[in-house]
Amino acid sequence: MNLILSAGVVIAAAVIGIMLQRHLLHAIPINYINVFLGMSLALIPISNHAVVAFHSELFMGIVVAPLLFFEGMETRFHLVAKKWKQILSLTIIMVLACYVVAGFAAHAVGIMSMPLAFILAAISTPTDATASDAVSDGLVIPKKERTYLKLESLFNDASGLILLNTAILWYVNGYINFTQTLTNFLYSAVGGVIVGFLVAMVLILIRQSILHMDSIRNNPSYNGTPALVIFMATPFFIYYLAEAIHVSGIIAVVCAGLMHNAEAERSRLTNPRLITNSNVVTELFTEIMNGIVFVMLGVVLVRITRHNEAIHSPGAWLFVGMVLYLGNVLVRLVYSKFVMKMDWHASWVFALGGVHGAVTFALAYMVAETAVKRTDFEMVLMAEAVLIILSLLVPTIVFRFILPKEADTHEIQQKINYFRKAMVKHAIDRINQIYLPDELKRQIIFDLRAQMGQTTLRHFIYAFRKTLRQPDMNAAETNTLEMAYRLAFQEEREYLSTISQQEERFMPIVSHLYSEILMAEIVILED
Repeated sequence: MNLILSAGVVIAAAVIGIMLQRHLLHAIPINYINVFLGMSLALIPISNHAVVAFHSELFMGIVVAPLLFFEGMETRFHLVAKKWKQILSLTIIMVLACYVVAGFAAHAVGIMSMPLAFILAAISTPTDATASDAVSDGLVIPKKERTYLKLESLFNDASGLILLNTAILWYVNGYINFTQTLTNFLYSAVGGVIVGFLVAMVLILIRQSILHMDSIRNNPSYNGTPALVIFMATPFFIYYLAEAIHVSGIIAVVCAGLMHNAEAERSRLTNPRLITNSNVVTELFTEIMNGIVFVMLGVVLVRITRHNEAIHSPGAWLFVGMVLYLGNVLVRLVYSKFVMKMDWHASWVFALGGVHGAVTFALAYMVAETAVKRTDFEMVLMAEAVLIILSLLVPTIVFRFILPKEADTHEIQQKINYFRKAMVKHAIDRINQIYLPDELKRQIIFDLRAQMGQTTLRHFIYAFRKTLRQPDMNAAETNTLEMAYRLAFQEEREYLSTISQQEERFMPIVSHLYSEILMAEIVILED
């Protein structure tokens, strides 16, 4: 019960963050809003009590695993196959370089042992593509750098986890077993790839066999719920299965996501309703889960300052956190310039774009479940918190000076509004040209005006009250109204087709409005 209440409170905070950013605080990246909301939850006694203690393994399985799965789904397998050398370079060689440089740099500060320094370094290696998108909101990251940042973030989480386990064994035993480390790495990584691809293929075949049954394909009432349930359960099932046999669950869910990208591409028309529902659910789930990550970060940032001895000597963990961040940025800068052969501008974008988020956060908390001393764990938490905050703040500021801005969204919105009004006006004119009973005509014209935003709350209340008193339509009236809607939507499509033939630059706007018409038609036809 406590877990359900906690989930409800955190989800509510994430939803509030989304609403605030979209409707009031457009200029502030949503990650900062969610961190602030999380800190507010932790500072208010009632809400702080409602949110249960953070559990890293639960967080990895319930939040991080599906996020990585859906990120993998946004990446084509062909791209990964084409860039496999660069992926290995970034997620193994560069990660090892960051690990070594950050580890020795943290040890050089002179306040911790070498094993503890490398625990900190291992936790600092994973990056978060979603967090990178947040700090570049409203700006354009060049395609090459954006691709490398995304591919790196998909696969370097597993490297960070394996390096962390190695460093913890070093801390506990006092030595590193290089043979065992290499064997564990290969078993975990290769095993994760095999489990991810094989299990995903089995689940895909099961789902596709369901969708290709004649009794289902020809059943107009089938909404694809069983296949959708299998799809949503996939990342959880694969992650925990992989972890149960001690291979990388993170790599497994990413590989499964790549396979599902190909499945979605080749089954769009097998059951369009299912694909539409899957896309809507995935987008909603991903947005809320990303919000939960930073809400929980805000909660934890407040909680770790309570009963924490390290908080009384901030100079140590502040300096170590800065050293970790600078070490990672320096390695990323040099590596992208001299190994990846990027120019200096691209190298800086790539170096600063390696933002730390969910996985760094979870790995830091995993240390608490090991034999690491309490005081050392507190140092890890505080230093990694500094690392995460710096990785968010620095690019948020610097990118404003080195990246171009996106096209003026206000101007785009004005054009969308202009064309939407014009296409709806054509539809209304067409409806006025045909015979319809007055009540049906008023109903369809009200809906069309609502489509272009020309109805107010007062209009809605009037129509709402009238609908409450209106009896059900008979079959003839229903068919007449449906035909009128189809005629209106057809008129709108013809207008957009004319516009697209006149000006190619309007194609993105036309595509956006065309999809609106299709969704509206689905709503009407399925009502």
